[in-house]
Amino acid sequence: MQLKSLATAKLSAKAAAILAVGALSLTACGGGGSAPAASSSTGSVQLINAGKLTVCSDIPYEPFEFQKDGKNVGFDMDIAAELATDMKAELNVVDSSFEAIETGTALTQCDVSISSISITDTRKSVMDFSNPYLNDDLTLVATEASGITNIDSAKGKKVGVQQATTGAQYAKDKGLDAQQFEDTGLLVQALKAGTIDAALGNQSVLGYAIKDDAKIKRVENYATGEKLGIAIKKGNTAMADQVNSTLKRLADGGSLKKYETTWFGEAAK
Repeated sequence: MQLKSLATAKLSAKAAAILAVGALSLTACGGGGSAPAASSSTGSVQLINAGKLTVCSDIPYEPFEFQKDGKNVGFDMDIAAELATDMKAELNVVDSSFEAIETGTALTQCDVSISSISITDTRKSVMDFSNPYLNDDLTLVATEASGITNIDSAKGKKVGVQQATTGAQYAKDKGLDAQQFEDTGLLVQALKAGTIDAALGNQSVLGYAIKDDAKIKRVENYATGEKLGIAIKKGNTAMADQVNSTLKRLADGGSLKKYETTWFGEAAK
């Protein structure tokens, strides 16, 4: 999913829908205080919807989360399913905008957000994070016909990024006037259609997207030290402990590495 950074633009339609949900829950409280949302308990973990682990994710974002044969699949979705199993709950995935996820707004509707979310200090100010579960730096990929050989030669070219990501911020910091796309699916489509010359984003996603396309090459990698984590509502230590417990089980048992191999192979490395 790409570092994804704090967006200053107007929220997309999906984000607005989540804001509406949050607003309804607040206005329904009345008085000066905020009543807690309806929840159920799985051990010491409180779930928003009884018997369900509700997960917000920005779909599509291959190979982390996308639909195949009518089902949500991908690296993040495998982890989400493991979390639900450990909590003895049904997995309920909510398709959210990344703007809502990275600002923490999505956590008014979901128990956790799992969507290739890079851990940053800005995001940590509005949400808590699990321990990191994947390292994922940035890369610049370009069409062979573009003549782009590095980030400086990309200036003046048509470069695309996913909006609200740190890939978008990195491009801006490096002086690129990049075209912003709502999701990576649209970004990759534009790159393959030739309407943009290059794309800047996370190695895992862009590496996966171009692995079978001889007309697109990886130009440069950027060691930004990005690590992905699962977002949790600030102060929800019970949920954080449960999530970290599952991640440790997956890492210690080799399942996390197995999922990496299944979804990324060597393409994103």
